[in-house]
Formats: sequence, structure tokens, C-alpha cells
Amino acid sequence: MLRVTIVGCGGYGGVGAIELLLQHPDARIVALLDVNDVGKKVSELYPHLHGACDMAIVHPDEDRTESDVVFFATPDGVGMKNAVKYRAKGVKVIDYSGDFRFDTADAYRDYATRIGLSPEHAAPDLLSQSAYGICELHRDKIAKANVVGNPGCFAVSSILGAYPAVKGGLIDADTLVFDAKTGVSGAGKKVNPTWHYPHRYEEMNAYKIAKHQHVMEVERELSIAAGRPVNVTLVTQAVPVARGIMTCIYAKAAPGVSYETIFQAYFSQYASEPFVQVHGEKDAVGNRGVRGSNRCALWVNFDRRTHTMIVVSHIDNLVKGQAGSAVQCMNVMFGLPETAGLGSPGTYP
Repeated sequence: MLRVTIVGCGGYGGVGAIELLLQHPDARIVALLDVNDVGKKVSELYPHLHGACDMAIVHPDEDRTESDVVFFATPDGVGMKNAVKYRAKGVKVIDYSGDFRFDTADAYRDYATRIGLSPEHAAPDLLSQSAYGICELHRDKIAKANVVGNPGCFAVSSILGAYPAVKGGLIDADTLVFDAKTGVSGAGKKVNPTWHYPHRYEEMNAYKIAKHQHVMEVERELSIAAGRPVNVTLVTQAVPVARGIMTCIYAKAAPGVSYETIFQAYFSQYASEPFVQVHGEKDAVGNRGVRGSNRCALWVNFDRRTHTMIVVSHIDNLVKGQAGSAVQCMNVMFGLPETAGLGSPGTYP
């Protein structure tokens, strides 16, 4: 039985991991750590956990438990400062932030500089041990990794949504545009004037236009797929729903490429993937189809008049875009069935 420690248990990413791990047949939570609400039961913060998980929250400095894997459901900078001590004890690390999404100090420096953080990584020796946590693309590397950088939520939706077309050379990758909308939970739990209910109700707005940090992950993964540098346009927007990401992906199709060619490429790429569903143009796909699940639903369309590929990618930002991806990576890292703890079909309505 895997022993799991969750750092940052009080946030949405932390409670999401708790919810999934409570269903996991081969893992148990041994410690819930946070710098806030120390001493409280986690079920006091989240009453739906009453009777299912009533563990007390412990300050990270006071933790004395032994674990096999630690989840850092924390902001940038926390995981890199604490991962070394866990790795010294042989504990594997899964980090939700950007701390380990890049496997070289130079790549991390570019990322950190872009978002206004210190360009110096606190644990550069661990970067070479890290893997990027999209199992559908990096399963073999994740299986051998000691550290996994969980991907950004927009990045998961965008990369899975564009990868087959880019890999197959079916589009002009330089024309890729990602039009991505997220629910309010994507901003996290902390109160913010622009994210609380009175402001968000019936409000829609774009933000970080052409500046979102997740674009760096998208460009790196698609450049690998294309075998050459690929730059894309990503526009992120907030819409008044609690959870979910919908990314509409546009690109000019290559000469002679048809809808059928593109659909077959997506179907073939993901046919054996338990958490990716490919839908044809006659289907109807929406956020409710993935809400509360670890699935990514890809709706493949084609504008024959303008010869443009249109793929709509749906994920739950708190599951496939965060805690579900982390549990999926944990399963791969420890040789467990990849679907363990992730079998929920989601919730409706």
C-alpha cells in the first residue's frame, strides 16, 4: 500500500487529491500538511469529507511520518525548496506548480523570468530526474522518474488537443491558435477581488493575452512533436462556471488533408488511452461530459470552406488538469494500474 503525503492539502488541488486517493485501492494518505489551518481536521474545511477523512492538518515543519510519495499542491517555489529533503529519504515527488515542468536550469530560468519569479532554481540537481506529467505522451519517462512536474491545466487541454495533428504534419503548426476558457476554480481558493462571486457573476473576460505561462509548455511539447520550433497563440479567458476548461484549437490544414484524415489521426493516437475520448464532428460535446472525471474529450471538426481544423478540447481543470493527472502519474511511477482511483465517470448535472 503506497503511503502518500499531501502538502497544501487545504487548497482545491489538495482536496482534489484527497477525494481521489480515498477511492484508491493501493494508496492511503498518511499526512496532510499545510501552513494554514494547522490543527484543524480537513473535514472542518471541507464538510463533505466528514467521516471519510477526518485527519488533522499538520504544519510541514512538524511532519514526522514516513511516505513513499509526496504531492506538492502548492504555488511555484514551494516544491523546489522542499523536494530535496524528501528525495534524500527516497520519497518520490509530484509537484503541481511549474517548479519541475522543465528539465534544465536554462529552461526553468526562461519560465521563471517570464512570470516574474527568481530565475534561480532551488534544486537544479533534481531537474534531470524530473519528467513532464502528461502520461499519454511521456509514460515511459514518468515510469522511471523520481520527480514529476504536473502539467498546467491549460497545457493539458491544449497539448492533447493539438498533438496528433502536429505530429502527423496535418496542419500548418505556425497557424495554431488556442482559445481557452476556464472556470473560476482555476484561480484557486484564495479570495481575490476579481474572482469572487459578485464580480464573476455573469462576467466573462480574457486575461494574460499572449502572456500566459502555460504557453511555454505547449510550445515545447508541440515543437518536440513537429521536430522543429513551434510558436502558438494562446488566449485564456474566465467564464462564470465553477470548474472546467474548454479549449478551441484552430489551424490551417495542410494541402490535401481532409476531415477524415485528421479524425483518423486522433482516433489512432488515443485509441488505447483510457482517459482520452475522441468525438467526431456529428457528436455533441460539452463540459458536463468530463466534469468531475479524469477524462479529456476531444471533438474533432473541420471547416471545409476555409480548410481549417477545429478541435474542441474539454477537461475538468481540477481533475485531469490537476489532481487526477497527479494520481495518474503516481500510478505510472509505481507500476500500478494507470486507472486506479480514477474510475469515476464524473458528476451530473
